[in-house]
Amino acid sequence: MSHHLSPKRRLRDNLLKVLLYTCAALTCCLLMIIIGAILWRGLGNLSWKLLTSQTSYLADTIGIFPNILNTLYIILVSMIIALPVGVGAAIYLTEYAVNAKFVRLVEFATETLTGIPSIIFGLVGMLLFIQILGLKQGILAGGLTLVVMVLPTVIRTTQESLKTVPTAFREGALALGSGKWHMVRTVVLPNAMDGIITGSILSIGRIVGESAALLFTAGFGLVLNGFFESLQSSSATLTVALYIYASERGETGVAFSIACILLILTFLLNLAANQAGRRLRRKGQ
Repeated sequence: MSHHLSPKRRLRDNLLKVLLYTCAALTCCLLMIIIGAILWRGLGNLSWKLLTSQTSYLADTIGIFPNILNTLYIILVSMIIALPVGVGAAIYLTEYAVNAKFVRLVEFATETLTGIPSIIFGLVGMLLFIQILGLKQGILAGGLTLVVMVLPTVIRTTQESLKTVPTAFREGALALGSGKWHMVRTVVLPNAMDGIITGSILSIGRIVGESAALLFTAGFGLVLNGFFESLQSSSATLTVALYIYASERGETGVAFSIACILLILTFLLNLAANQAGRRLRRKGQ
């Protein structure tokens, strides 16, 4: 159809195409430069000793093994609370709630919370969980703060997944004598499971990359602790450790190594979310 256009219109279309391709190329180039710089400076400083030891001022050693464990701990604490609460809230809003205004109000609130800067969640978490409830800086306070932060994401992704299940599936199950909860459990949830798992994995990715909300709640501790000890003791995750080594200790090589690990973790989480969604969609078909 382009040969039917006037020369002026054709020139304008070609200029727009060039502009779009240029913007896309610049975006890809910037992304590749950032990733390349992190990998170039980070992989060279990675070592088995760095990954499996802890930082000691007396022995003058640096290790991030406690920070890796703290990151796993805070993922466990956050998701074990956020996942059932978020999925349950989404099921109620989609399948049981009859007040449309209430549903719209909750959806508006969750969308608003999604756009709030994470540093504000950190301040609110410090005020609520540490000053009011009396918890100490640690994995528990940091995990509860991250629950509040990722809960809107879990609710909204689960809601959208539940809405994609055809109404005919629900009507067919109810027509066969199935109860409301039995229909939700055996028909709706299995068909929406791919979106729920994808949203959960992406929420884990946000937890892994979060630092601002944890500065006030999880703390800066670099000491190796067990799971239960870390709940009520200062425990720095990988992102907080990156901030400590880069800004306070001047160990830029270690900071880039941690950034490299975070980059790889984020890539693996996104890849896992993509693969999980594809496999579950194939099973649903």
